[in-house]
Amino acid sequence: MLKTHSEKNDLPFNGTIIDFETIGNFCDDYCNEDSRRYKNITLTMFGYIDGDNLNMLCAEGVESLKELKIKTIQILPTLKRPLFAFKSCFEKGVLFHSCGVTTEFDGELNAYRREWKGNACAELDISNYNDPFDNDGGKCKLAWLRGDYENAIQHNRSCLLKERDILLKRGCRKPDILNLCSD
Repeated sequence: MLKTHSEKNDLPFNGTIIDFETIGNFCDDYCNEDSRRYKNITLTMFGYIDGDNLNMLCAEGVESLKELKIKTIQILPTLKRPLFAFKSCFEKGVLFHSCGVTTEFDGELNAYRREWKGNACAELDISNYNDPFDNDGGKCKLAWLRGDYENAIQHNRSCLLKERDILLKRGCRKPDILNLCSD
């Protein structure tokens, strides 16, 4: 079963921001430019915000991961371009390895590859939007694994709103390069 959340986006912009929550671990045998770094990561939540709405789909348990994958694959081609992400290599790598989908992003919201979202928000004076994990995706992963879907959804919601504000306050840059490789 998928848990959903939708609300109106009150600060419109052109395009769509995508943000995921996941389980699994990075494969440190590969560098940041190689998608195999993300091959052990599984999508647990698919969030996106466009000029009109903020939407999230959250798998409720491991048994719902396949349903989330199918819905994500169906929704992706319908999203308004341009597509943005805070770390597009992560989203692109997860989509490739977890969903079997190749997606190009048009804009990168982090100012440089290893920028932490918390620093960007502090520098730009962006609200925390009641993030229960204060920009820590690892805590969100643990919450999801113990069935705390409400806090996981709240974290993803806050990430999407922060990323929207980053886009509106400083814009975006050309996405980092990720080579799609499979074993």
